[in-house]
Amino acid sequence: MIGGGPAGLTFARVLHRHDHPVTVLERDPAPDARPPGGTLDLHENLGQLALDKAGLLAEFRALSRPEGQAMRILDTDGTVLRDWRPRPDDRANPEIDRGQLRDLLLGPLDVQWGRGVTEVVPGTRDGVLVRFADGRQETFDLVVGADGAWSRVRPAVSSATPHYTGVTVVETSLDDVDTRHPDLARLIGDGSVAVYGVNRGLVAQRNSGGHVKVYAQFRAPLDWHTSLDRHRGVNRRAGLDAGLGAVLGAGLDLADVEAVRSRLLALFEGWAAPVLDLLRHGTAFVPRPLYVLPVSHTWAHVPGVTLLGDAAHLMPPLGVGANLAMLEGAELAESVAAAPGPGDLDEAVRAFEEQMWARAGRWAKFTMAGLERLVSPDPTEALAFFDEVQPS
Repeated sequence: MIGGGPAGLTFARVLHRHDHPVTVLERDPAPDARPPGGTLDLHENLGQLALDKAGLLAEFRALSRPEGQAMRILDTDGTVLRDWRPRPDDRANPEIDRGQLRDLLLGPLDVQWGRGVTEVVPGTRDGVLVRFADGRQETFDLVVGADGAWSRVRPAVSSATPHYTGVTVVETSLDDVDTRHPDLARLIGDGSVAVYGVNRGLVAQRNSGGHVKVYAQFRAPLDWHTSLDRHRGVNRRAGLDAGLGAVLGAGLDLADVEAVRSRLLALFEGWAAPVLDLLRHGTAFVPRPLYVLPVSHTWAHVPGVTLLGDAAHLMPPLGVGANLAMLEGAELAESVAAAPGPGDLDEAVRAFEEQMWARAGRWAKFTMAGLERLVSPDPTEALAFFDEVQPS
């Protein structure tokens, strides 16, 4: 297993439960080498099902935050348009911090940290050859690539590479929000608050421990922070109105926190002051352009190599990717554990791929359509999208 994210760790944890040997190779030097990211809502029939297969559902429920399913949508003037709140017994999509989920999945697993992979070569005499950044190489019977958007395993089975969606997210954070920013804590509530305008949106999501992630999202060229003159045509193709293009286009040093804050405040100028406070009180700003793989990404089966999660079907982050990745990891692990012998392993993987492609293709189509509606020239499309997916 290459990759120690939700997909790879779920795969390994289910195999561990079946007393099946597995090696997890992760390029990060340690579990806490970088921030784990925000919170995840694990769906009852996807991520939670995967945890059940790993024997971890009860532990997840003890850690998760069902109240985090709450969702509030505001107009740009601060008017509350929708305010969805979960029932006390609602566990359809409870939230859990990514770091907590990682630690839950790690458990007794033996992960080899600091093992960056540079290349995977199938079809050698001794199996699948894996080359590492430190110059070493090893062979394995089965290599599973769960190493994310820029997978080093993917080229062994597919020539596809991620492409930019035209939407960029800039992430910032608020700490100790209940004490330091009680007005914002009330605005966000127990879950998330979202505001949508023309080709842009602002979303704040509560994590545990008073930590809040804030995401400013907008349509722009990939290098939106450079000269406007170079991108006037690209701005039009990206669906940018002239005002938004003018705000984004001038040169900007993305490492200059105050300059980025000022640019974002200008981008959302005229929105309600409490909404803009989400940006005013943010700390560092991290740009995250959204990339995807083709909606129906498949490949000709290659014996000894397969992919999971973002490595297989990178899609917009609309609450589905990690869920799918975890369920795929659990299902593949069960298929591997059930294979009677080495000769049956390849057929088990092939059957798993067919099932994964069909399901992931449906979700990729849904999330791409969702992104188009959430960051749209018509903000009412975002509200309509949430009306369709939120429980009544």
